[in-house]
Amino acid sequence: MFQSFDSHATPDQGPPRLAALREVLVRDGLAGFIVPRADAHQGEYVAARDERLQWLTGFTGSAGFAVILRDVAGVFIDGRYRVQVKAQVDLGQFTPVPWPEAKAGDWIKAQLSTGELGFDPWLHTADEIATLRAVLEPAGIGLRATRNLVDAIWPDQPPPPCGLAFAHPDALAGISGADKRARLAEGLRAAGQRAAVLTLPDSICWLLNIRGADVPKNPVLQGFAILHDDGRVTLFTDPAKLDGATRAHLGPQISLRPPAAFVPALRTLSGPVRVDRASAPLAVSDELTGAGIAVVWGDDPCRLPKARKTAAEIAGMRAAHLRDGAAMVEFLAWLDRQPPDTLTEIDVVTALEGFRRATNALHDISFDTICGAGPNGAIMHYRVTRETNRAVQNNELLLVDSGAQYRDGTTDITRTVAVGDPGDEARLCYTRVLQGMIAISRARFPKGLAGRDLDPLARFPLWVAGQDFDHGTGHGVGAFLSVHEGPQRLSRLSEVPLEPGMILSNEPGYYREGAFGIRLENLIVVQVATGLGDIRAQYSFETLTFVPLDRRLIRLDRLSPDERVWLDAYHAEVLAKIGPRVSGAVLDWLTAACAPL
Repeated sequence: MFQSFDSHATPDQGPPRLAALREVLVRDGLAGFIVPRADAHQGEYVAARDERLQWLTGFTGSAGFAVILRDVAGVFIDGRYRVQVKAQVDLGQFTPVPWPEAKAGDWIKAQLSTGELGFDPWLHTADEIATLRAVLEPAGIGLRATRNLVDAIWPDQPPPPCGLAFAHPDALAGISGADKRARLAEGLRAAGQRAAVLTLPDSICWLLNIRGADVPKNPVLQGFAILHDDGRVTLFTDPAKLDGATRAHLGPQISLRPPAAFVPALRTLSGPVRVDRASAPLAVSDELTGAGIAVVWGDDPCRLPKARKTAAEIAGMRAAHLRDGAAMVEFLAWLDRQPPDTLTEIDVVTALEGFRRATNALHDISFDTICGAGPNGAIMHYRVTRETNRAVQNNELLLVDSGAQYRDGTTDITRTVAVGDPGDEARLCYTRVLQGMIAISRARFPKGLAGRDLDPLARFPLWVAGQDFDHGTGHGVGAFLSVHEGPQRLSRLSEVPLEPGMILSNEPGYYREGAFGIRLENLIVVQVATGLGDIRAQYSFETLTFVPLDRRLIRLDRLSPDERVWLDAYHAEVLAKIGPRVSGAVLDWLTAACAPL
């Protein structure tokens, strides 16, 4: 199994670890220390060595941070984790803080009147620290870059990851690494910049057409890189991660250096040097400016080109989704045959991974499957463990959010299904969520709009019923890279204009704590809209995911004629694309699931 069901939450260890950290605060003369859920690469998914927030507090979510003061410890979590955090931390020692509604700076000011907060400059961006300083320093509270105090008290901290990297074929990438480097170097020269520092592992892997095995579920190589204005790249990573074949794939313009050489190399660069203040560790710009080298703030040069998928990448994603769609249909048909009250959440997760493995193409799952039965479905990023494993009971909803990594693409799909009769209230809520997903799928919009402009389309059916959901409508998705990829998003926070080739998830939801959760998710790709005579440039979405939606949960009387047309057309396409890929008995099930409304 790629997925483990071991519990990583250790709330009982929180109090002694918190006490040890506070002893260090006193010795170092600090009023507090900030513990982010981040590594030096600012990735959402981190290696075991970098799970500092989890180790200290017990909280296992993929986003959040803690501010540890001498007499109070705040754990800042967004709407996805407000149910989960209460079960994973010692609430007598740690105080959950709703974030981003509560800003860290304001919370700290309310707790402190003076003193200095420590932070590890390798785990925070320049933007983060500048924002905090602007709020705290006028109030007489300072920030001090320091050693990592959690590392200082973590006796059995795991070593850095050392997964083997491998080549990603140019045929799947659609453009060679040499051509990518040449294009980005041309952009540096045009801007008068001598080099750019790359700290995001997926950017480095995309640029060099390689993949790695340093982070669970995400095929990335951890390291740093410097892109020079002549197209050369210096890659700083453990040399043991690259065998002879991968080094040959990289070619002579890629110099390989150990991680310890990164900071000395920064100090020898000629400026101006581009640094992304929103993703690079503050330590990078501090080292450059400390050596008298001019820093120019600018976006990571890989992020937008990586987000605009090539024709080859889109073709690979289509193929991966057809393969994955067939596995999902085999799974749903199997699930439908199981008698009520005979399965647990772990049984469901294990079976689904088995159907994906049967494709003989599965590289890994793209994240730990979220399988929530009944009230567990309301925990948005619920991860089943042996301790929390719940029976799938009759007359409730089952939410399954899962994905796979194939060499030609990354998938992410959510389906909520009925087990028996979950009741009319559940059907009404499901139908509103479905209407939101259909609204995004049918959207046609002018060039220049961003995710924040489209996000309300998915929420409107819920809003009119006084309902909503506490996560974005969609995130960017990589092509055999990170399942969560920026900068594109469908979110009220996203100002990045959507462009052709960008792949996003379309996943509205609704969650009722203690009762049920509903989420529906397809992946979509931005395309140029055609078919109308208007001369203004417009975009629309192509749907990549082909798996039926549960008709038993749809209140057909609540759907508009246009929504019914979309749903019938979608199911017809599911049957046409996936039908030839499944076995005879499953085809019968699929035919019934996709029958016209």
